[in-house]
Amino acid sequence: MNNKDDLKSLYLALILSVIVVMSVNYFFPKPKVTPQAVQTEVQTPVAETEDVQKNEAQEIVFSDKKDVLTQDSRLPIKNNNISGSIRLKGVRFDDVLLTKYKQSIADDSPAVELLSPSKTENAFFAEYGWLSSDENLPLPNAQTLWQLEKGDMLTPDTPVRLTWDNGQGVKFIYDIALDEHYLFDIKQTVENNTDHAISLIPYGLISKYIDPNNLSRSVVHEGFTGIIDGKLQEVKYPDIEEAGKKFETTGGWISFSDKYWFGAFVFNPNYKSDVHVRKIKEHLYQLDFKGLPMQLQAGSSSSVNTRFYAGAKEIRLLDNYAKDIEKFDLAVDFGWYYFITKPFFYILDFLYRFIGNMGWAILLFAALLRLLMFPVANKSYESMSKMKKIQPQMTALQEKYKDDKVALQRATMELYQREKVNPASGCLPMFIQIPIFFSLYKVLNIAIEIRHAPFIGWVKDLSAPDPLTLSSWTHLWVPSALDIGVWPLIYGVTMYIQMKLNPKPANKDQARMFALMPIVFTIMFAHFAVGLVIYWTLSNILSIIQQRVIMHKNGVK
Repeated sequence: MNNKDDLKSLYLALILSVIVVMSVNYFFPKPKVTPQAVQTEVQTPVAETEDVQKNEAQEIVFSDKKDVLTQDSRLPIKNNNISGSIRLKGVRFDDVLLTKYKQSIADDSPAVELLSPSKTENAFFAEYGWLSSDENLPLPNAQTLWQLEKGDMLTPDTPVRLTWDNGQGVKFIYDIALDEHYLFDIKQTVENNTDHAISLIPYGLISKYIDPNNLSRSVVHEGFTGIIDGKLQEVKYPDIEEAGKKFETTGGWISFSDKYWFGAFVFNPNYKSDVHVRKIKEHLYQLDFKGLPMQLQAGSSSSVNTRFYAGAKEIRLLDNYAKDIEKFDLAVDFGWYYFITKPFFYILDFLYRFIGNMGWAILLFAALLRLLMFPVANKSYESMSKMKKIQPQMTALQEKYKDDKVALQRATMELYQREKVNPASGCLPMFIQIPIFFSLYKVLNIAIEIRHAPFIGWVKDLSAPDPLTLSSWTHLWVPSALDIGVWPLIYGVTMYIQMKLNPKPANKDQARMFALMPIVFTIMFAHFAVGLVIYWTLSNILSIIQQRVIMHKNGVK
């Protein structure tokens, strides 16, 4: 095999490596980290939940959220980003609407429901409590009705206080504040008015109902996410078992994290706790923590502070929180190319703020990247043009030395030296493009700022696949793999033209493989975010123009 075949093999290997790496990212989770075992004497309870009903077909029947919300007394919560209520029975955070975000792009779409009560579809709630080894000490639980002592609505300007007395001289107090975004500050105080010392352990838990069919099939992590002793830990929902995983941490935060939203317990830097994430039963998962024991002497009081985040993964906001909350920005799954992915987001966000449309921002971003890579691409296309120009000579050499591979190799090298051709120089742009592709793919999948962002025409959501597919305008059934949108088809055409400009592989098998590449990538891109397809289409068009100019300059037809 000559150097030209080697070059084509390298190209083929690189293209296939893209598919392989994407498949690994898509189907396989990151390597698991084995946590340290945590020995506990007093177990954190399982959230008190009501079993959902089933019909005759054994299908789960959920209760209507509006009906459930009317069953108990509630404390309203409100700011510019969220609305909802806290259930006074058990002080349960189980009703939060994200008023800035809609469930779909429809004009009448309701707001995104983040937290929802038990028994409802997508139940997701959090609560705090106390544990004790003294079984005779009455403690508040999920059925305890707390009294509203101060405030009648939780807002950034009006914090509230809730109290409960156990009837034996111990008073429990909640002081709850809310910032302008999504962060609750919870101060739990215990007053020991008895004549003896007591010992209590603070805990908190998050309970979440998960339908596996609703999990994202993208490369975005969904499941447990936390900073444990300064290190990022992630466990996907399907990997959480009944025994669960246990951690010890000082400071940091823990959460149940979805693609665009999450609920998290945030600890003070010196707060030491045991963390447990587990599967309670089918579809139901629990994340809980337990702090250090608190010794309260007679006539004394003690407090513990934690924070609870229930909101969207707004990258700039999380970066701002990260000044105070350790690595809080890592709640967004930036992936392996963090050092590229995050700067890409900020560039796109800057262009969006400048232009006012994310689609045009993506196109300008593509043009700027091509401009940045212009010198490298120029050298590559110069080499490829020369390769295409000497192709007749290469064919003649292959015919002349078809039975003598050593002589063919020597003659090919002499031809390269005489014509000043370096076949390997065409590979550099591809090596650069691979991390760019993955990083932009990740940004378009994780950035809530791109969710529901419109472009022009039929593109109303750049983070979703192209909606104008064969089935949508023919109203006929089309296999999902072949249900391709307009932008992926345009991309496929540009890739076909670009490949026709490249030197034709001498090996017939390689030639057939390369001929199929535009079809394979068109089918693959049909299921990607249309914003990524638009970016790559313009990038291809600019590459074609640049390559044609260089070919013309080199006298290549």
